[in-house]
Amino acid sequence: MAPEENSDNAQQEDRLADRRVRIFAIASRNYCSCLLLIVASATAWSQQAPASDVPANRALARLMEGNDRYAQAKEQHPDETLARRKELEGGQHPFAVILSCADSRVPPELIFDQGLGDLFVIRVAGNIVDDDVLGSIEYAVEHLQTKLILVLGHEKCGAVSAAVEGAKEPGHLQSLLSALQPSVEASRNLPGDKIHNCVLANARRVARQIRESEPILKGFGQKQGVEVVAADYALDSGKVTVLEEAHPHP
Repeated sequence: MAPEENSDNAQQEDRLADRRVRIFAIASRNYCSCLLLIVASATAWSQQAPASDVPANRALARLMEGNDRYAQAKEQHPDETLARRKELEGGQHPFAVILSCADSRVPPELIFDQGLGDLFVIRVAGNIVDDDVLGSIEYAVEHLQTKLILVLGHEKCGAVSAAVEGAKEPGHLQSLLSALQPSVEASRNLPGDKIHNCVLANARRVARQIRESEPILKGFGQKQGVEVVAADYALDSGKVTVLEEAHPHP
């Protein structure tokens, strides 16, 4: 074969190779674009998935399943990843509201084995309600469409102990003890542990206050499927006990 023909063939092969490279590059870019579109769509969907997809009974079951894991030291520690943090930049959709005591031994995310964005937690000594607490719950129910509200008391509560013992405290602490007095009176003549009786009475009473709160929460019963539950946490076993059947606002 003449040298000129070899040169022509080599140039033709180079052009074909260049063309293959360009076609491959275009196909790769298209594939990557499609892949990015799929990932972005999935991320957007996960950010927009409403809490209303989790009805109150399923939310309660999810909490109790997590508590079972915690009590058995078999925690899964869900929703604690970097990806979860990034996902939550687009908004929050907690599946339950937890009103619990501020006691450092009772962190709801831990005892229910939940993670970032799963729970809308309000903590105040004695798990009492005032306008600020009710406003926070209203926000979760009305704007985040959360269906379950769980009021969590716990054994050996310091605030309840002080209220039962009739302690007189300086500053704003006395107003907190005053808020617990109706529960003290309601449980005063019950047999057994006076402090724990008051803890249980208080959790039930606060749940009732939330159900009957006007003008917003009282209307979120049968119409919206919102339910309020009272519960009690045992420090030794780590177990949460539901004190009453879940039922909606009246």
